Order: sequence, then C-alpha cells, then structure tokens
Amino acid sequence: MRIVMIGSGYVGLVSGACLADFGHHVTCVDKSAAKIDALEAGKVPIFEPGLDNIIEHNRNAGRLDFSKELATSVANADVVFIAVGTPSRRGDGHADLSYVYAAAREIAAAVSGFTVVVTKSTVPVGTGDEIERIFREEFPQKDICVVSNPEFLREGAAITDFKRPDRIVIGTEEPRAVEIMREVYRPLYLNEAPLYFCERRTSELIKYAANAFLAMKITFINEIADLCEQIGADVQKVAKGIGMDKRIGDKFLHAGPGYGGSCFPKDTLALVKTAQDYDSPVRLIETTVAINDNRKRAMGRKVIAACDGNVRGKKIAILGLTFKPNTDDMRDAPSITIIQALLDGGANVHAYDPEGMEMAKEVIGPITYGTDPYEIAEGADAIVIVTEWDEFRALDLKRMKSLVKTPTIVDLRNIYPVAEVTKHGFSYFAIGKKNEKK
Repeated sequence: MRIVMIGSGYVGLVSGACLADFGHHVTCVDKSAAKIDALEAGKVPIFEPGLDNIIEHNRNAGRLDFSKELATSVANADVVFIAVGTPSRRGDGHADLSYVYAAAREIAAAVSGFTVVVTKSTVPVGTGDEIERIFREEFPQKDICVVSNPEFLREGAAITDFKRPDRIVIGTEEPRAVEIMREVYRPLYLNEAPLYFCERRTSELIKYAANAFLAMKITFINEIADLCEQIGADVQKVAKGIGMDKRIGDKFLHAGPGYGGSCFPKDTLALVKTAQDYDSPVRLIETTVAINDNRKRAMGRKVIAACDGNVRGKKIAILGLTFKPNTDDMRDAPSITIIQALLDGGANVHAYDPEGMEMAKEVIGPITYGTDPYEIAEGADAIVIVTEWDEFRALDLKRMKSLVKTPTIVDLRNIYPVAEVTKHGFSYFAIGKKNEKK
C-alpha cells in the first residue's frame, strides 16, 4: 500500500519506519526543511533505540522516503496518517489542534480517489467529527473517510510496541475503511495483535483514558511512597505486594519524582479540559495532575533537605535529565523543576545524561554539563539520581566516595539497595524508604 505520514516527529517517524518495515511504501512528510534534510542525509533527529537501523534498511530497500511537499506526496496515497503535534494550548490547557486541522485541509485539497485519512495524533473526542465536517463542507467532491487510530508507544521501547502491540485501536464504522486498515496492519497477523474496531469517538477517548489511568497509577504509588517514609515502610515491597494481585498488576508502580514526557502531562490536562467542556468533570484526573505538579517541586525540596536544608554555594551532581531512560526527550521532565529549585536555592548544578544534554540546554537554566558521572561527582556535596539510565545502576561507589566532597546520594528512582550504598559510607535518601544518614 502507498502510505503517507504527515509529521516526522516521534510518533510519525517511528510509525512510518515500522510500516515501511512491514512492506508498505511510506513517505514521511514534514514542513521542517531542516528535519527532512537531516533524514535524507541519514541523520535521525530523535533518539530511539533501533530506529536508525530500521530507517536505513527501508530507505535502502526503496520503501521509505522523506518529503517537504505534502500535496505531491498524498496525491495518490491509499492511506494518509496525521501525526502532527497536539501540544497543550497556552492559556487554557486544551489540546492545540491547529496543526491537525491545517494538515487535514491540505490533505483533502490534494488527494484523488478514495482515501482513508487517519488521525494518529492524540486528539480530543470529536476531533474526527470536525475533520469530517471540514472535508464535507470545504471539499464535498472528495471521497475521504476519517479514521481514528491512536498510538500507544513508549519512548525507549517504541519499535517493540509498534510491532508487538497489546492492541491496535481503530475507530471507524465505514466498511471500506475497515478493510483498508486491516490491510495496513495485516503483517501483524502472525504476532496475533488484536485489531479492536470501535466507533471513532470511542477510539479517541480510549487513548486519553489509557494515559490518564497509567498517570493515576504512578501518582498513587508516589503518594504511598510519601506515607512509607513517614511510617517506616518500604514502598518497593508495598508495590510488589499489591502488584502480585492480577487485578492490579505490577506495571507503573515504581515510585519516583513524578511523570513527565510527551504524553501524560498534556493528555491528562486535555482530558480534564474536555470533561469540563461537557460538564462531566473527571476529579480523579484533576487531582492526579495537581499532585504530579506539586511532586516535582517537592523533589527539589527533598534534595535540599538531604543537604541539611541549605544548598547555597554547594555543588549538586545530577545524574539523568530526560524524563525516562532510552530517550532524549526533555518534555516536562522532572529534572527541569528539580534543577530550578536547586538554582533558586543558590546551588551550583552539574549534570550528565547519556542522550539528553543537547535538548536540556534548550529548557534548563545556567548549569554545567559533564562527560560522565564521575566528572560531575568530583567535589560534589550531593549526587542526585533523577533518571534511571542503565549506566547509573552499576556506579563504582568506592570511586564515587573518593571524588565527592560530602558523601550524600539522593536516589529518586530507588535503583540501589540501601545497604549497598551505605556500606560505602554514603548517606542515602531514597523514595518511600527510611533515610540513612551518616
């Protein structure tokens, strides 16, 4: 099939490359000339494990190409995916759909013959209806079917998620579109990936509801972690104990500094705003949003408390900047708020991240970046683990102890056993556990 992906950001690029790997011919379109030029030169603008190899393989096979020209790309397409950004709108928190609607108008003007237009972007309920209205009123002569097909990709594991999904949600009741979407995902038949067809509005809500539920699960265990610190319990053992219940499950029960990234913050807020518009408030999600925002600031105070309540003039070494490992994504990363709190307190912040430092320079204030964990640890008054990159899980703690000024580790991801850290002479402050002060 001839497929066009409008938007070559994270979702569009991963989805387009994987669809090409299925055997379809895919053109990824983006208005950013710099992005397309980089992709055509073999440079992938985002970090996602394995993505560069898939792009190179399918470009060499002639199944994947890139373009700045939307009209010529979609003219003879069978399926056009809209995968442009839907950021939170400034001022009110609603999803900004201007890019989606602009893309839809350009697509409709250019297509010929029956075409399925698929919203892969995360959009509020009713967006597909509005796109269909635009097509019907502005391009009544065009034969276009609008389908919802939300993405469920975890950054750092997106290729696996695309090729071995839990489910593929497709919102349409148009028989012709059903058959075409079955053909798009036919290569996943051997993996027994379930195609779940439903109404378009239901499909749109499934995406928001899924992300909101996972965000609530994270927020729940973070609040339990705070309680554990007060009563002397261990949140990791609590999480394991409740996660063994199959009704609950053990996923997303890892206490930490709060959720971030490209999806949870904006999607929970967008769902709150949509629910308010329909006079059906989702109070659990409203509370989740508020708790998560407060938690990031609280993590900055936790670091300051570990430094005897004062970080002025002290060197704080930050390990990890991205919102999670195996990505360079800094969107709504907890590190941003934590570092700002430390800077406000007068700290001298040094940071290292395996992939995120270039992105961090665009969103974080005046800090010093290092080349590895040991460089930034030298002379530090505290080491703070913010992102659980694998290379931070096996630090040479004996060497670290010899480098630091004050042996203090604040582990906001609980990646070390307490005894392992304290035996090397460190004071250890974790999440949801008893602090060990030396």
